[in-house]
Amino acid sequence: MEIIKFIASVVAILLFIYLGVYSLYLFVFSVLGKLIPIKPPPAANALSKFIIYICAYKEDEIILNSAAAALTINYPQDKFLVCVIADSMKPETIAKLKQMPLQVVEVVFETSTKSKALNKAIENTAAGFDAAVVFDIDNVAAPDYLHQINNYIQAGHQVVQGHRVAKNSNTQVAILDAVSEEVNNHIFRKSQQLFKFSAAIIGSGMALKYDLFVNVMSRIDAVGGFDKEMGLLLTRDKIHVAYAEKAYIYDEKVSNPAVFEKQRKRWLSAQFNLLKKYGATAPAQFFRGNFDYVNEIYQMAILPRVLMLGLMPFMLLISFFTPGIGPHWHLWLGATAACYLGIIVAIPTSFYNAKLLEAMLKLPLIFFTMFSLLFKLKGANKKFIHTPHDNVPVEPVNDQATAVK
Repeated sequence: MEIIKFIASVVAILLFIYLGVYSLYLFVFSVLGKLIPIKPPPAANALSKFIIYICAYKEDEIILNSAAAALTINYPQDKFLVCVIADSMKPETIAKLKQMPLQVVEVVFETSTKSKALNKAIENTAAGFDAAVVFDIDNVAAPDYLHQINNYIQAGHQVVQGHRVAKNSNTQVAILDAVSEEVNNHIFRKSQQLFKFSAAIIGSGMALKYDLFVNVMSRIDAVGGFDKEMGLLLTRDKIHVAYAEKAYIYDEKVSNPAVFEKQRKRWLSAQFNLLKKYGATAPAQFFRGNFDYVNEIYQMAILPRVLMLGLMPFMLLISFFTPGIGPHWHLWLGATAACYLGIIVAIPTSFYNAKLLEAMLKLPLIFFTMFSLLFKLKGANKKFIHTPHDNVPVEPVNDQATAVK
């Protein structure tokens, strides 16, 4: 009996270290990000030349709208080119795209991936561009998006992640997805800058100096999570990722629970497979002083926050009814409070309304969906998992984003 109690205590202590450190991480970055302002670079006097890659897999109607929207970005027309990477598109869609003032790169793969599509586009890109921008098929940029990104490029930043915001709030799942995006933006992008850490790359709405983009893409072979691998490669090379908070890019949030499950399965699989691939390199980089890379690895090792919202009160309850096993319940209470406060503070005030309260009723379902996915990841990284879109209009739910609509 004593042996069982000892093992249970060890497990409880290890869980507390893992979950408690994560809770403190969320709290510190969230609160400091609200208290300490971050000064953006000044308006640039020179203009970079951009190529905007739009990765398009099927969904023909959406790409026609997104491509047309990209062409209306408020930036000198001779200073940017839109390139649509058309994967599995209908001939009539290709014909319509070719009537627009943009480049079309048709691709066909036995197994489609975003990294393959981008590398093929690079092969077909003419010389002369200063930076590359990546959009998803559903993305719509704010009119001043390129000007905001250009300020960072001209200030000397090699990589810039834009501020991706929800363009729809048509379902409870979409609202929760939008909230999750903004929590990520605050904790894992904006607040990281306070400690000179890199912002987490999302996979769209980001810009890289063109030569760097070509170099890093040539080293990426991930089936899913190419953005996560890009972040690891960049920070390992000690290249900082900046965050342009005012460079808004509207992104469609998942509206359907089944699609949400499919998307998160792809994300979780990519996260854990990259952790397996790169995790062992963290100690060596730590002793070389590359704390940015170690921080990136740590972010690969943490659980999705929706799981934390369920696990922390559960562990608090367990500790309360099992005194003498593992950390005292007071410690779990403090960690739980830090976790919840960190997430609450990170949510923009514009989201606090009746619609959010209604959407929160979906949290138990989302928790159990995410928890069950932890046991369904086998083989998920072997094939491309496509997330379908609904072609919803831009209807941002964030006050700041609405200001630039």
